[in-house]
Amino acid sequence: MIVRFGYVAMSTVVANASPSRTMTFKTFSGLSDREAAVRRLESIAAENLHNSLRLLRHNAASGIHVYRFSSKLIPLATHEALADWDPFEALREPFAEVGDFVKTHGLRVSFHPDHFTVLSTPRPEVLRSSVRDLQYHVNMLEAMGLDGRAKNNIHVGGAYGDKPSAGARFKENVSALPDDFKQRLTVENDDKTFNALETLEICEALGLPMVLDIHHHWVNNTGEDAADLWPRILQTWTSPYAQAGSPAGDSLPPKIHASSPKSVSDPRGHADHVIAAPLLDFLRKIAAKGTERVDVMLEAKLKDGALFALMEDLARYAGEGVEILDGASVRIQP
Repeated sequence: MIVRFGYVAMSTVVANASPSRTMTFKTFSGLSDREAAVRRLESIAAENLHNSLRLLRHNAASGIHVYRFSSKLIPLATHEALADWDPFEALREPFAEVGDFVKTHGLRVSFHPDHFTVLSTPRPEVLRSSVRDLQYHVNMLEAMGLDGRAKNNIHVGGAYGDKPSAGARFKENVSALPDDFKQRLTVENDDKTFNALETLEICEALGLPMVLDIHHHWVNNTGEDAADLWPRILQTWTSPYAQAGSPAGDSLPPKIHASSPKSVSDPRGHADHVIAAPLLDFLRKIAAKGTERVDVMLEAKLKDGALFALMEDLARYAGEGVEILDGASVRIQP
């Protein structure tokens, strides 16, 4: 089984390359010249895109094929007071440059809209803002010229005191989304509310691919072994929505999230690094179930620094069914 590792948004190795510089609405509204303030937002966004491209170049040079963009590329992009602002024409060239690099180098990229994007909500105004945020993420991927293989990963959301009703609302609200939204969606189990089995059942009902977060599963389950759920999770990656944009004969691999608990007192928090042994144990189990490829998004605090440290740790298992393929990929024997 070939495993490719990636990291989230920021680098702890490349200096001065934040893709998430922002401006508060208070600062924006305090500027007397609104047009100049909007140009300032576009300038910050252009810098974020430039730094995203720097990170992609770093990734390609380091053998890192999987990367999650920052959702904060365009400051205040979804703020209601700026609903009349369309930044994409001003940012057309930097978005296209990022997308061209992704396509040229065959990178797998994604977004993870924040926790305010909640499709299980009973409140119409929250649903509207959640759909608006998804539209923003779809627009960014389209501005990059990327097809449905570039996904937006979300959680089911809150239970609001009635988890079955919340799950039903999520399914209803997702079903009502346009197809270009749905072909970019993946759904992940969370660490407090919708566990892996519940999330899997929702994904199966909607025909959406599931991203298994093994750390979340460790702290939120009802006794299921994640490896036992894996054949069903793997099957969700064969759906038309999962494989939208994939060339014939080159399917998109399933994706999982991995991190290590911060401490005994904070088991849900993410540690700086990823401990190799429990992750490797899970990967060996799913390799034994006929999995050919999987992409692993590391959600450690030290970002790419944690990825490089994990690769050093995995190299110590050479001769034990682990073969290093490049700077961020391994082959694992069951």
